[in-house]
Amino acid sequence: MQLNYIGNASLPSSSGRTIPVIDPSDGQVFDELQRSNAQDIDTAVRAARQCYDAVWSKLSAAERGRLLMRLSAKISEHAEELAMIEQRDCGKPTKQARADSAALVRYFEFYAGACDKFHGETIPYQDGYSVFTWREAHGVTGHIIPWNYPMQIFGRSVGGALAAGNVCVVKPAEDACLSLIRVAQLAAEVGFPAGAINIVTGYGHEVGDALARHEGIDHISFTGSPKVGTLIQQVAAERHCPVTLELGGKSPQIVFADADLDAVIPVVINAIVQNAGQTCSAGSRLLVDQAIYEPLLERLGKAFENLRVGPAAMDLDVGPLIRASQQQRVWDFLSDAHIANIPMVAQGQVVDEAPDTGFYQAPTLLRDVPVMHRLAQEEVFGPVLAAMSFRDEDHAVELANATQFG
Repeated sequence: MQLNYIGNASLPSSSGRTIPVIDPSDGQVFDELQRSNAQDIDTAVRAARQCYDAVWSKLSAAERGRLLMRLSAKISEHAEELAMIEQRDCGKPTKQARADSAALVRYFEFYAGACDKFHGETIPYQDGYSVFTWREAHGVTGHIIPWNYPMQIFGRSVGGALAAGNVCVVKPAEDACLSLIRVAQLAAEVGFPAGAINIVTGYGHEVGDALARHEGIDHISFTGSPKVGTLIQQVAAERHCPVTLELGGKSPQIVFADADLDAVIPVVINAIVQNAGQTCSAGSRLLVDQAIYEPLLERLGKAFENLRVGPAAMDLDVGPLIRASQQQRVWDFLSDAHIANIPMVAQGQVVDEAPDTGFYQAPTLLRDVPVMHRLAQEEVFGPVLAAMSFRDEDHAVELANATQFG
């Protein structure tokens, strides 16, 4: 059973309740998390505040940098362990999980060097006055981390906050907590003071909401859906708490007639199948010059047919989706496409070794998708590529911007 990590100690939740941890590759429970509540958030915020007031705010930038560099090195030592945790917890193929742990190493290495480079500015003013800006830490920052790239987003969110002189209370997505609990433990091993990094697990409507509302949180960082991001911003605004949001997208890939199609194919495919399409910047719309629309789709269709989907440990092109509800969401999009008579060009293959209880979806290429259909407007968060043609550059720009995301 996994426990919260607060003040460099493993603690059970005050509720005494747990959340099952499910392996997306087979749909089976293999661990448990704490189902925390507002009381646990309060415990973590108090630990963070004590750390900030007594220790962290008194460290020099160089001292913070050395701690972050030690953590980067420690993560590097445990990179394979973290990758295997991520592989099972999130269903990431081995090569993708390893790429995430390597990225986490780089983030902390980068922020270690950034600690003493937060510079202010001097401002010309009246004679006899010296005016300058002084950058200060917020204090205790709250971080709500999504399930699609927990290590990477932890690295760039928490790493940056620590470098700037803040301490952190982290609420990971309930689907992907294990690697971040381990990273917090590694931070303690290299000398991070108790309360600098705190991990509280639980559901968003219980723990995430409590974190956003807590008076002791001085800044909130959230990565996730536009709907939840809006709610967090509204809650934070009630107490004038600054918020940093990274939300959804519907990114277009635009291919002009003079493109090298041999170079195009792997780029287009990777942009939609990486992490099974569960990426906020996934290239889920393909806009193709009408002069090469048919030949490109023919070649792309053959490439899609060769894509293989299976358990994360098999390290194929695509792993499972994160959970059953996400799988159903993708199925609903494909059902709507069928009802609308949107042609399917090709699909990949789920291998025979994939358990029926896993959350698999073969990569799917659709063509002639109407610009206002939900497949071209909404974030699918699955390996589904919507292709459409354009007449000229102006038309391509018009199509690219024809969503709520711009």
